Amino acid sequence: MTNKIGDLSKKHRRFVQSHTSIRQANCDSCPDTSIRKGLAMKEIVVVGAGKIGSTIADMLAATGDYRVTIVDRSAAQLAALDVAAGVATVETDIEAAGALEAVLAGKFAVLSAAPFHLTTRIAEAAASAGVHYLDLTEDVASTRRVKELAKTAKTAFIPQCGLAPGFISIVANDLASRFDSLESVRMRVGALPQYPSNALNYNLTWSTDGVINEYCEPCEAIVEGELIEVPPMEEREEFSLDGVTYEAFNTSGGLGTLAETLKGKVRTLNYRTIRYPGHAAIMKALLNDLGLRHRREVLKDILENALPATMQDVVIVFVTVSGRKNGRLLQETYANKVYSQRSGQTVRSAIQITTASGICAVLDMLADGTLPATGFVKQEDIALDSFLANRFGRAYAQHERADRMTG
Repeated sequence: MTNKIGDLSKKHRRFVQSHTSIRQANCDSCPDTSIRKGLAMKEIVVVGAGKIGSTIADMLAATGDYRVTIVDRSAAQLAALDVAAGVATVETDIEAAGALEAVLAGKFAVLSAAPFHLTTRIAEAAASAGVHYLDLTEDVASTRRVKELAKTAKTAFIPQCGLAPGFISIVANDLASRFDSLESVRMRVGALPQYPSNALNYNLTWSTDGVINEYCEPCEAIVEGELIEVPPMEEREEFSLDGVTYEAFNTSGGLGTLAETLKGKVRTLNYRTIRYPGHAAIMKALLNDLGLRHRREVLKDILENALPATMQDVVIVFVTVSGRKNGRLLQETYANKVYSQRSGQTVRSAIQITTASGICAVLDMLADGTLPATGFVKQEDIALDSFLANRFGRAYAQHERADRMTG
């Protein structure tokens, strides 16, 4: 643990070129709609026509730099899409042999906004079709398969491009690079309702499958310098931010590949999901005492029929890193809140904005040559400054808005 942590950042940032300045968009959450000079329009496939997939497609198409096709097996989902004009749709079952490969032929990249259990199928189709691959998955096993595919791929494979995993690793790695040696890296993220009004203090803001998966699967952590697995929903803690009390507890997948990257360089590394107090106790009773961790479809049905969705949410990103710099033990913290807001005529939730902005920013950097065009690319390979300078990444640079949506 005596090697300078900054070397880690230099290694990753050797790929990073200075990002071209792009004029400010008309609103903070909207990307610049001017076509970037010297870059041909790229054809993109987005798999999944849900809330996040539709937001990704809308953001990309609105720039004029991407021709977007959304793929989903549900005709109803495709018909209900609220996206920019010109977005094409394809109804198909991607699990059918050759179906997705046919759609991907000749395209630049495929972006997975599908449920985590379809991740490996989409990645395998991308490898077969020879297109770039990006996803949002928190599923550890899926990412391991993506990494294997990347070893022989002639295109870039960039998993975990959302909020957590995703942006959280970019922030944590940037903070870590400022120290000579590391003691601890603590990463906390939550997508919460602004106005909780039920016993769980929670509303559905993104994939129910994803929430259940991260509540049930083992979690990676570094404890006393050793990379281990710790149980989900455990090691609960409380903290306050801006006068509001929150709880946080272990959940799976939020570290992405950062645990592997920082192994041997940090004493403590962990990721926990933020909720309002009381949530963890009720969820543990459902998962453990009632055995619903083994009946996930039943739990999904209960949650989706008992918890209303909301567009009035807030995403909290809270990262604390401690270590030694010039012989002194110091701590640096990144704290940010992103609220739901209106983008043109459409209200987007905070989790839609942050998740979609993350993968769109990474795609932009891949398209303009900022990121390598082949092999496995980790989120911590991406420089924070370049990410925040990107037209999509600017969504994360926002601070709490005085005019945030109230209805």
